[in-house]
Amino acid sequence: MSVPIQASILIAFHDRSLTSPNWPGEAVCSEQSSHAEVEPWHWVMANHRFNGLLWAEEDLARRTLASDTDIAANKRRIDRFNQARNDAVERIDDLLLQASAFVSPHPQARQSSETPGAMIDRLSILSLKVHHMGLQTRRADVAQAHRAQAHDRLGQLQRQRTDLGACLDRLMQEVASGAGFFRIYRQFKMYNDPTLNPALVAEQRSGAGR
Repeated sequence: MSVPIQASILIAFHDRSLTSPNWPGEAVCSEQSSHAEVEPWHWVMANHRFNGLLWAEEDLARRTLASDTDIAANKRRIDRFNQARNDAVERIDDLLLQASAFVSPHPQARQSSETPGAMIDRLSILSLKVHHMGLQTRRADVAQAHRAQAHDRLGQLQRQRTDLGACLDRLMQEVASGAGFFRIYRQFKMYNDPTLNPALVAEQRSGAGR
């Protein structure tokens, strides 16, 4: 029996992953061994891992003393990780839709403009913010005013995460009962597609003409 997609379980998984010594190089958690690759949890794990990799690269990309070559490498990794993160969100939604296919929405069912996968992605990002803001509250190399501001922001982030988790749980309950539904809205990241990005198309044509 698979672990349900529930906010409290997601948040606990997100937080636990961030304390792993291998994070974010490996997706390590107790659920991994008991879930088949096709189940949503595999993609929940992948999404969180890629968000962690993105976080690290975004920090590095803001360096002011690094070479242009190093920053360009950071930007390319950011682009690759962001695409993988979005792909994982869509796979989560695909699988959740398949799992709820036997439920017919009521005639007056509420349509959600945001999908469960998008909410799970936002919960992952909020967990990263909670974690890193928490580290700021414990820094010994800064003034007390810095730690106090970080503590205030940490509380706000935790409230945001709690509120978002409640919205996710409500949507999942509505989908299961037929009182609500969602549709998948594909991202279609055109700039990553060499057949759709005009700059990449021009590069290919230029290279072919040499």
